Amino acid sequence: MTRQRISSGGPWEERIGYSRAVRVGDRVSVSGTTGTRNDGSVPETPVAQARLALETIAAALEEAGASLDEVVRARFFVTDVAEWDAMVPAVRECFGHARPAMTMVQVSALIDPRQRVEIEVEAVIGSA
Repeated sequence: MTRQRISSGGPWEERIGYSRAVRVGDRVSVSGTTGTRNDGSVPETPVAQARLALETIAAALEEAGASLDEVVRARFFVTDVAEWDAMVPAVRECFGHARPAMTMVQVSALIDPRQRVEIEVEAVIGSA
């Protein structure tokens, strides 16, 4: 089986040595994705960060030949669980149709102290 690597051009991909997403067969795994722009700037609110992260994820999935409707697993890491409810509309907008298995956990910190949300997903092409 071949491995397709997808890059979003994010600031840590080359430095650390990982791919935004990897497709093998009909499976696509998307790395933990924060709401960080390619220039390193980060939106202030967790809602804006979640939306940006989900846009980056959607673009990576599309490049891999998948879509948000084919996401079967999503994991959310937040630095303040009390902010979760504000993110629900953005999450529902992206995953309301797919209704993937989902986990949300509070963590003490992410790689950059400005970041408050990180999302990773797994998709199966053809599962929508």
